[in-house]
Amino acid sequence: MIVPFVWMISTSLKTQGATMVLPPEIIPSDINWGNYMKVTQAFPVLRFLGNSLLVASVSTVGQLILCSMAAYAFARLKFRGRDFLFLLYLATLMVPAQVTMTPQFILMKYLGWINTYEGLILPGMFNAFGTFLLRQFFISIPRELEEAAFIDGASHFRVYWQIILPLAKPALATLTVFAFMQSWNNFLWPLIIVSDSDMMTLPLGLSMLQGRWETDWNLMMAGVVISVLPVLAVYLFAQKYFIQGLTMGGLKE
Repeated sequence: MIVPFVWMISTSLKTQGATMVLPPEIIPSDINWGNYMKVTQAFPVLRFLGNSLLVASVSTVGQLILCSMAAYAFARLKFRGRDFLFLLYLATLMVPAQVTMTPQFILMKYLGWINTYEGLILPGMFNAFGTFLLRQFFISIPRELEEAAFIDGASHFRVYWQIILPLAKPALATLTVFAFMQSWNNFLWPLIIVSDSDMMTLPLGLSMLQGRWETDWNLMMAGVVISVLPVLAVYLFAQKYFIQGLTMGGLKE
């Protein structure tokens, strides 16, 4: 698992000629830190990095809010057709994203959201997988907790906000990591919706380093190292809850 990351860092510190040397060098004989400076000079890294951080952060927060509210309704509320509606909701997971991109693009065009942050962010805020993940976690939380709150006069929103969400921190942290990585690494949708270089995200910007006839792999890997750091920071921040979300239910026994 570690080998690809070691190779990525090693290649980012090599000269262009050293990337093709056989046998390959894990530790470069001539370490070239200047590759990172060249990447920043090749295209506006800070601009692309800022766009990616904005899009990924807002999209992730939106997913947490919308998915948790939908999951609460499917897990804790009783209404006619709930289970059938949830199955239809899950069925959307079987539809390839490429199938819905054309209708989404047409919708963004009618709304005037081409080359805008709204067009980049809003389509990614709705996630059936996130709703399914949180619903399964919410179901494991004992109903006695919310029943006691209802007796004290609490509303559904108060139960959702003050009881369910605090107990669901592991699941929310897990969804945060998944949602942030999905948005951060998304390439196809920004490629379709954005044509202005000022609106490009980092994955789209990194593709500019790949030439038609040749590619400077050392510069490409330096750019990839820069793009990995924010995702690594998010995982380290949410690591404790992320592991809990994969190994436990709503409450510790």
